[in-house]
Amino acid sequence: MNRRNPQLNANGELIHLLSTEGLGKDILTQILDTATNFVSVSTRDVKKVPLLRGKSVFNLFFENSTRTRTTFEIAATRLSADVLNLDIARSSTSKGESLLDTIDNLTAMSADIFVMRHSQSGAPYLVAQHVPKHVHVVNAGDGRHAHPTQALLDMYTVRHFKGDVSQLSVAIVGDVLHSRVARSNIHALTTLGCPDVRVVGPRTLVPSDMSSMGVRVCHDLQEGIAGADVVIALRLQNERMSGALLPSSQEYFKSFGLTTERMRWAKPDAIVMHPGPINRGVEIDSEVVDGPQAVILSQVTFGIAVRMAVMAIVASNEG
Repeated sequence: MNRRNPQLNANGELIHLLSTEGLGKDILTQILDTATNFVSVSTRDVKKVPLLRGKSVFNLFFENSTRTRTTFEIAATRLSADVLNLDIARSSTSKGESLLDTIDNLTAMSADIFVMRHSQSGAPYLVAQHVPKHVHVVNAGDGRHAHPTQALLDMYTVRHFKGDVSQLSVAIVGDVLHSRVARSNIHALTTLGCPDVRVVGPRTLVPSDMSSMGVRVCHDLQEGIAGADVVIALRLQNERMSGALLPSSQEYFKSFGLTTERMRWAKPDAIVMHPGPINRGVEIDSEVVDGPQAVILSQVTFGIAVRMAVMAIVASNEG
């Protein structure tokens, strides 16, 4: 395993997907291009390809999820894999079994790919460095750290609707402080050459280190989305907040909620995205969610193809 980047083998090939950080433009583009080949699978009468036939994919979701877990399950099934969803609440982890002991037992059941969501940042890295070389780990979100497949499906959506990312202005609006989606998107956008990435939000919800990541920080919504080609709204993550970082969700909406009127500050053909789940009337108004600029449901659809691409690629490379 490559010590400098545990996601890559000695040949620089992707064997785990843990973060968009540290991956080159060539690998990100390979995933997006591969996903393009899988989009058409959804339109077939038989929605399957045999690339993972005989392989076992274990979904380990230690946090709640609807879109990510379901689309990973659909993606693995369409690749003809055997899919097992571990019921965490009824598993031995609820009896005190350690994470790595759980992984060892599942590996003994012939697991080939672990898709893992965990509340602790770095948990997928720990597992990736522990499993045998033939087993692959895909991070489905770890703490505040990373959500690489969400960023990749976002990049696919942007590329589909707006073309080359290197020609665009992208604004990420909301609770950046607690958002693994924001971090993964920033790394992906800058790696793919986006010249204008902005993070927009109240001072209490924007980390102080954002400027060092090559993005522009704005604490005024009009300034932040003015002339943007893409506006990505983030969910307010109240479950990760400690202390009063906001007066109220209503106050947040007054200053930073996306409305039809405020979207006029962006380019007329700007698209609106959201990783979900959406809090209507908090981060974004229903008129925007259901309006012509929103491509939120397309994100979900493209997520299946992107997750198919990730699993197909990691499974094809040796550790």
